[in-house]
Amino acid sequence: MAAYMKHQFPFLGLKMPVRTALLRQYWQDCGLPGPGEFRRFARDLWALEEREFAYAAMDVLARMRRHLTPDDLDLVEELIVSKSWWDTVDLLAGHLAGDLLARAPERMPSVTRRWMIDSDNMWLRRSALLFQLRYKEKTDARLLFDLIGHCKGEKEFFIRKAIGWALREYSKTDAEAVRGYVREAGLSPLSEREALKHLHRLEGRAKEGDEGDG
Repeated sequence: MAAYMKHQFPFLGLKMPVRTALLRQYWQDCGLPGPGEFRRFARDLWALEEREFAYAAMDVLARMRRHLTPDDLDLVEELIVSKSWWDTVDLLAGHLAGDLLARAPERMPSVTRRWMIDSDNMWLRRSALLFQLRYKEKTDARLLFDLIGHCKGEKEFFIRKAIGWALREYSKTDAEAVRGYVREAGLSPLSEREALKHLHRLEGRAKEGDEGDG
């Protein structure tokens, strides 16, 4: 497990089904921390060395999501930049940050500026690209395209991959907008390939169907 994560962190060695079962049993036996306690509880878990404790911290925050407020974006940001790797950052960005910003869309400009333009932290920049992953028709496409414009020339793999991922998800809602943007944006080959993957898959299926009809 440590090797899969490029030896960034030590692991206890608990595979996901075992970890999930243990957590479920723990919550049943001990209960979740209260509304005034769960943030400290999550931070204490995050501070522990083995990676599974960070996953447990995210489980706590997910279960207590209804008690989170937009002010907890500071907590999410704190976790994004601490012990950062894709396995935690992508969930924090796509789920917790995404949910909180959906509740407070007026904060999107300031938060994304802080994460993308004012920060040189690669994981915050990736998070700015990914927080709308689940927004579908509520995606602020102009904001997404503007954010991509700020970083499309970067060489960092995780940024180029995130650009493609964000566009690929949005292509499931507005295919033509993504096609048009990719055509004009001058993205890296990796970003473009990832962005169009879903649309190419659909085109391939349609072609197979046409050939079958023939």
